Formats: sequence, C-alpha cells, structure tokens
Amino acid sequence: MSSVAVLTQESFAEHRSGLVPQQIKVATLNSEEESDPPTYKDAFPPLPEKAACLENAQELAGAWSSKIRPIKASVITQVFHVPLEERKYKDMNQFGEGEQAKICLEIMQRTGAHLELSLAKDQGLSIMVSGKLDAVMKARKDIVARLQTQASATVAIPKEHHRFVIGKNGEKLQDLELKTATKIQIPRPDDPSNQIKITGTKEGIEKARHEVLLISAEQDKRAVERLEVEKAFHPFIAGPYNRLVGEIMQETGTRINIPPPSVSRTEIVFTGEKEQLAQAVARIKKIYEEKKKKTTTIAVEVKKSQHKYVIGPKGNSLQEILERTGVSVEIPPSDSASETVILRGEPEKLGQALTEVYAKANSFTVSSVSAPSWLHRFIIGKKGQNLAKITQQMPKVHIEFTEGEDKITLEGPTEDVNVAQGQIEAMVKDLINRMDYVEINIDHKFHRHLIGKSGSNINRIKDQYKVSVRIPPDSEKSNLIRIEGDPQGVQQAKRELLELASRMENERTKDLIIEQRFHRTIIGQKGERIREIRDKFPEVIINFPDPAQKSDIVQLRGPKNEVEKCTKYMQKMVADLVENSYSISVPIFKQFHKNIIGKGGANIKKIREESNTKIDLPAENSNSETIIITGKRANCEAARSRILSIQKDLANIAEVEVSIPAKLHNSLIGTKGRLIRSIMEECGGVHIHFPVEGSGSDTVVIRGPSSDVEKAKKQLLHLAEEKQTKSFTVDIRAKPEYHKFLIGKGGGKIRKVRDSTGARIIFPTAEDKDQDLITIIGKEDAVKEAQKELEALIQNLDNVVEDYMLVDPKHHRHFVIRRGQVLREIAEEYGGVMVSFPRSGTQSDKVTLKGAKDCVEAAKKRIQEIIEDLEAQVTMECAIPQRFHRSVMGPKGSRIQQITRDYGVQIKFPDREENPVHSVEPAMQENGDETAEGRGAKEADPSSPRRCDIIIISGRKEKCEAAKEALEALVPVTVEVEVPFDLHRYIIGQKGSGIRKMMDEFEHSSARRVPALRAGEHTSPGP
Repeated sequence: MSSVAVLTQESFAEHRSGLVPQQIKVATLNSEEESDPPTYKDAFPPLPEKAACLENAQELAGAWSSKIRPIKASVITQVFHVPLEERKYKDMNQFGEGEQAKICLEIMQRTGAHLELSLAKDQGLSIMVSGKLDAVMKARKDIVARLQTQASATVAIPKEHHRFVIGKNGEKLQDLELKTATKIQIPRPDDPSNQIKITGTKEGIEKARHEVLLISAEQDKRAVERLEVEKAFHPFIAGPYNRLVGEIMQETGTRINIPPPSVSRTEIVFTGEKEQLAQAVARIKKIYEEKKKKTTTIAVEVKKSQHKYVIGPKGNSLQEILERTGVSVEIPPSDSASETVILRGEPEKLGQALTEVYAKANSFTVSSVSAPSWLHRFIIGKKGQNLAKITQQMPKVHIEFTEGEDKITLEGPTEDVNVAQGQIEAMVKDLINRMDYVEINIDHKFHRHLIGKSGSNINRIKDQYKVSVRIPPDSEKSNLIRIEGDPQGVQQAKRELLELASRMENERTKDLIIEQRFHRTIIGQKGERIREIRDKFPEVIINFPDPAQKSDIVQLRGPKNEVEKCTKYMQKMVADLVENSYSISVPIFKQFHKNIIGKGGANIKKIREESNTKIDLPAENSNSETIIITGKRANCEAARSRILSIQKDLANIAEVEVSIPAKLHNSLIGTKGRLIRSIMEECGGVHIHFPVEGSGSDTVVIRGPSSDVEKAKKQLLHLAEEKQTKSFTVDIRAKPEYHKFLIGKGGGKIRKVRDSTGARIIFPTAEDKDQDLITIIGKEDAVKEAQKELEALIQNLDNVVEDYMLVDPKHHRHFVIRRGQVLREIAEEYGGVMVSFPRSGTQSDKVTLKGAKDCVEAAKKRIQEIIEDLEAQVTMECAIPQRFHRSVMGPKGSRIQQITRDYGVQIKFPDREENPVHSVEPAMQENGDETAEGRGAKEADPSSPRRCDIIIISGRKEKCEAAKEALEALVPVTVEVEVPFDLHRYIIGQKGSGIRKMMDEFEHSSARRVPALRAGEHTSPGP
C-alpha cells in the first residue's frame, strides 16, 4: 500500500531518523505557515483507512499520469524545454539576438508554425510552438535538431524487422522521427548490419528506441507478452543502471522492453520462448508485487533550478540514490511548473534517500553579484585573463555575464561559488573606486569621422588617455558614445571628442555635380591625382560615390573657405576634362591604316603631337575601320582632316554631299544604326557621315570608291524618298543559324527577294542584342510580299529532317581534323545542319545529316564537292629561291593565307637551309606555318632545284596551277633605273617622305648606289 507525505526541506532535518511504516499518513506541511517546527507525529500521523488511502492514491495518479487527452484542435500549442546543459547556443548577447533567433525565424518560415522563446530561471530555454499539428511536429523536430545538443545510440533488432520500422513508402519511419524528434538511420538492404542508429536528445533517443523495440516485438515469431506495471515501479524493475532487468534478460534469454521515463506507457513487453518468457514475466511480477506492498512515498519541495542537480549528468545521480538506498526519485517534467519531488521506497530507506536528495540539491548553488554592466569587460580582463584566474582555482564554477544586466551569475558547488563570489565582489568594489564612465551625445553622422581612417583618430584618443571609447555601429543610428576608464582620462577624452564634433558641426558640406565618366580620371591611376588634390587641400574631405550607384554627386566637406577653394579648383579641372574629352570617329578603309600609321608609327605620332589629340586605331586583327580621335573639338577636327587627306591622296576616294532633310536622319540611320549600316555594307563598305544631332544641317557626306559612292547615294536618296512618302516596317524572327542560308552565297538569295519585291531586308550584326530579329523596310505591299517569301523560307527551315550519305572512310579525317573546322563551316553556311561522322576506328561509310530539308540537301551537295576536290587532288612543286620566301609569305604569312583562301589549295614551305654547303632536306611549313616534319639529309643535285627552294602546292590541278602563278608573281625582281644625281633629293623627299611613300604604296624597297661607285643609278627590288 502506498501513501504520500509532503515535506519541506527545512522540516526534514529534525525528522529524518524515525520513519516507521505503521506511523506514516498523508499530510501536507508548509513551514512558512508554521511558527514552531512540527513534531514527528505532526509530520507523520497514523495511516488513514484503506478507502481514504485508495482515494488519495487515485488523486495522485490523476495529477501525474492521467492519460485522458482532449479533443485535438485544428491549431495546437506545445511547450518544449531545453535544459541549459543541452542548449547548443548558450552565449547570446541579448535575448532574441544571435544565431538562435535566426534559426527560429527559418523554422517558422519553413514549417508555418509560430515560435515564442523564453529563458527560465535555471537558464533553460522554453519554446512555445503554435500551429497545425503537422507544422508543430515538424517545427519540434527542427528545434531539437538545431537548438539542442545531439547524442546518438544504436539498437539491434533482426534484419527482417527493419522494413516494418520503415513502413510503406517510409511513412512509419517519418512519423516516428517526427513524434520523437530524432533522426533514425536504418542500414541499407545490402548491408548485413542489424544496428539501427538513433540521433537526437537523450529523451528523444529513449522514446525512439522503445518504439523500435515495440515494432520488432510485434513482428517477432517468438511469444510476446505485455504486462501492465504502474509507471512509478518501472525503476525498481529496471534496477540501478538497468542491471536488474539486464540480469533477467541474460538468465532467461527473453527480451524485455521497459518504456523510458519520458514515455507515458505503462506496459512492459516481453519477447522470447514461451517457457523462458513465463519465467521472466513471473520474476518481474514478483518484484512488482513486493514493491507495491513494501514501498511508500513522500513528497518534498525542491527548487526547480535544483532539479537538474538531483538528476545529475545523464540521470546518474538518480541511479546512485536507487543503487545505495533502493529508493526511486521521481522528478516532475522540465516543462512543468511543479517543484514537488516524490521519493518511493521502503520506509526505513526513505530517510537516507531524502538526505541524499537534499545533499545533491544543495551541492550546487546559483548566486549573483551586482556589477554595473559597463564594468563587465574590465572584470573579464584582456582575453579573459582576470576571469581565468578564478576559473583555474575553481573549475566547477560557471560564471555568466548577461549584456545589459547589472549582475553576474555564478553557478557551481556551494563552497566554490562562495569563494568566487567574494573574489568578484572585491574586484567590482576596486573597479568602482578607480574607474569612471561618461556618456556623450554626438550626431551619428559624425561618428565615422571621429573614428578616422582605419580607426586612426579614435585609437589615438584611446592610447593617449588610456580609456575605452564605445561608438555604436551605423546601423543603430544612435548618437550615444560611451567613454570608460580612469576618471581623469575619461574627462580629457570627452573634452577632445566634443571639440572634434563641434568643429565638424561648423564645417560646410558641398555637393559637386561631376559626370561619373570623369570620376576615374580625377582619381587617377592608383589614386595619384586625387592624392595631389587632397595634399593641396588637406582639411577638405572628398568623397566619390560608389561606381555601382551611377551617381554624379561628389561631396566635399571641411572649413568653408577651404571647401570653396577646392570647389573652384575641381570645377576648373572638370572644365579642362570636358574640353579635352570631345571625341569623333573617322571611318578609314582598312587597307590604308598602315599608311596612316607610317613607318615605325611616324605619321600617327606626328599628327598626335601637332594636333595635341589622342588617336586610337583598331587592332590589326579587328574588322573595325573606325579611328577614334579624342581631345579639344578644334584639334580633333584638324586631326580628322589630316587623316582623311592621307586616305584621299593614297586612293581614288570620292566624296559626295547629299542634301536630306534633318528630320529624316534618325529614321534613315535606323535603330542602333542598323539601316545605314546595311547600306554601307551593300555598297562596298562606303562611309556615310551624318551631321551632329541638333545642328540643323541637311548635308550627309558619302565617302569611298567612286562607283560605290554613286550606288550608295542612289540608295540613300531612294530610301529618303520612301520615308517622306510612305514607309512601312515589319519585324520577323528566325534562328541566327538560318541567317547565312537565307542570305545565300554572296548575298544571292536575299538579293533575289529584294529585287522581286523592292523591299529592304536588314539582318542583325554581331553587335546587336536581339540576334533573331530581321527587319523589312519599304512600301507596305513590297514589305508584305517580302515578309511572305521570307516566312515561307523560314518555315521550310523549321521542317527538320534526317538524311544520310555515303562517304569513303579515307576522307573522314579531312572533315574532323582541326576540331571539326570543316564541319563547323558547313553548319554555319547551311542553317546549323548537324553532320555526324562514324566514330574513329569503325569502317562505316554512313554519314548522318540532320536539319532543315533545304539545308540538308545543300550540305550534302557541298560535302560531295569537297570529296570530289579531295579525289581530284594533285601535288605540284613550285621552285622559288629560299631568299625570297619571306617576301612571298608577307607579314605573318598574310599573302600565303590569302592565296590558300582564293584558290582552295594547301601550300607547304620548306624550312630554312641551315648548312650552306650541304643541302639538308628540311621540315616543311604549311600555309606559312612551320610543321614538325623533318626529312633525312642527302646531297643536293647541282642540276636540280634545292629542296629548300621547293614549295609544295596540293589541290585540284587547275587551282594548283593558278596558285603557282600567283606565288611566282610575288617573287621580287630588281630593276636598275638611271636617275640624274642632282634629282635624287627630290625623289627621297623631306626626311625620306617621298621614297617612303613610294615604298608603302607600291610595296617595294629602294637602294641608292654609293656615288663613288656609279653616280645617278638607283636599284629598286620589288615584285
């Protein structure tokens, strides 16, 4: 029979020795209400009648282990408690800050549940979760995983039971993980291990382990029996550290699953062979019956904050008490507000157990020391050295500082806490006597200037006055600055900071509007120019906006007079930059760029120096013809005139002026210059120059070869007439890979559409963003007709087909070498058709083509042409003395590359002859590029050409012959011309300009003989 006595800690001391079973009765004492200590009889009156005992026992059971559950609402609320020792984030600066708050916010966003956090007196964390059941369960699992320290354990069950733990589609495992807030890892089917790993909190692991064993027990083919045992008696059956139940399992071979304390179930599950199982059940029943008869309970009040000391690390203290006294100690759940601890055991042992409970509860204490929060960091010391002295002496004492609170919390063994508290109080008293602080208000906009560059100002003040200055971050927008340290130093630092702030308040701030494009120039390379300005005006702070802001505002701040001087200086600098940043583009035909540059850059250098401008020419390998001139407007115009005059002198360049109303200029130029660019390209690359917008001029200048200029003039006037009468525009779209096919070879296809409809069709250039857009311009009926024809062509191209052709494997390599260059050219030319050759090593001759029907047919035809060329290929020798090879090749092999393109042949040059006596058969050079092939050395036949003179040409016979003639035409010849000596200086010209012009224009070199040898004779080698 069990009954309950409730004692306070104070009343226990006098009555711990005389507990007698016959004298115990239910009683409730409150020492605060009693003026005199109670006697033993008062504390433990005689037992009541049986009915009364039963009634009270039922009441107690109702309070602690009621299984009646309310009807679940659509929105539920649960409270979880995370003890201090299991909290992952313990060192928050302030509540709601730090990583913990971020995690809670993420959990709320992910699950849809609402979370509220609060700190308990014992620094444990209470979390209230509200929301729908599913959301609450998911949030709870996340909270445990991310805010609570994790442990892990394994449980072994037969491999064949694993699938029942997983359940259909893993649903059972997911439910179990949500219910216990754990992570359960089950070995893969091919893994022979029967160990299931559970990760989570200690309580969660116990629950999950129990559930897994229950599932296994249900599936076990052996006998299974369930025994109802009151929850309060489970510790006696398990025994201290689960030794007793372990012995029974070992002796009987029966598996016994006792629910952990955190699980509200009362049944104990047995699994095993029938006879052995019966023995195990009998032994457990016997223990249960004995304990029910012999044990009684008492309830004592223990502060909630001390419960964790009674429990001990991982529940070890409870197990120690059970082992030494045979008394079970029941602690209320951490999320319960109750402070009542129940002891259950034999009456003669309860006194000893109660002594141990109070000893454990009082073995640790929590105390606090009052200390202004601003002193906390001085108490801690640099890198924690002051605090380290205390913690080294008393390692079991935990000292906690909470920001914003004027106290320090100490927790640990009572004696150690008392010693540490005394030391900290002495330290606080000393610091208060010799330290001071002051708070001053300075507008936060001045804070960064008080700090200075890289903290230079504030660090100087700190070092000079031996103080600490705390300036709030910009994000807080706070004006409060705190100075802490020696009283005298604090006052001096305060005075200086206020003086600096006062000076800043009297300063003037001025915004200069400077176009962002000039900012980099003003700053200069590595900040050189802005450094000069700052040195000139040291009291003025110059702030440029961030380049990403696209702002034109440059801020100047400093003394009024200095700011004004700096403003005028910078405005003058900007005016000079504006004047010198005028830029014009001059289109010059590419072939004349080298003449503009001159030998060694002499021409362009001279123009730059004399016009005081910056002239940028496009790269040699660029397709651009535009030369950019930058500088003052008048200087730029002068430089342009000189460059154009050079071009005009060198070639038959005509210049025509056409009068077109200014209002039509924008429409003739077209979007991003597309329309005018198409006319220039169609007319042989003529240059068309429109007047500056807003000038009001109607004059348009066309410059280029005479025939092309006339053609462009005609088209431009025709287009202007159309624009004045009635112009119609339509945009259609086609994949960029179709464009070349639509245009046709040499523009044949698109010209046919233009001629038949009279509409102008503009394709996008490489610079255009929208590569799919094709624009048709003209009269409405012409545009619609052209649109109809083009859309029909595009529709045919969208009709993708797959076809194949047979190509002899010996020719495959030609198509795939140089990373498939030939195949890429075919794809570009014929609407992106895909050509697939068989894999290398196979003897298949089947080649697959996939793409638009017309493109596939055209590509097949082109491949067949290439094959015919390969089969008709011959090799021909062309003997040219090696000394002329470099001249024949041209700069960087340009002449040879041109011949190979024009005639579709391959050209190989030999290596240079290294030995002048014995001719060695050298390695060959292909198309102006050296190859790595070498040939064996042999004696040269004097009657035949040397091997180093022979150039090999490969291709169709007629093309090889034409290429040979082109090569021989490039061989330089030497002609001697008689010129009277007194005329030489006129031919040479001023500083050699005349002779240099002839050399550049006619690609030859001139050599004048020494007068002593033969006066009046010139030697001119050239092609």
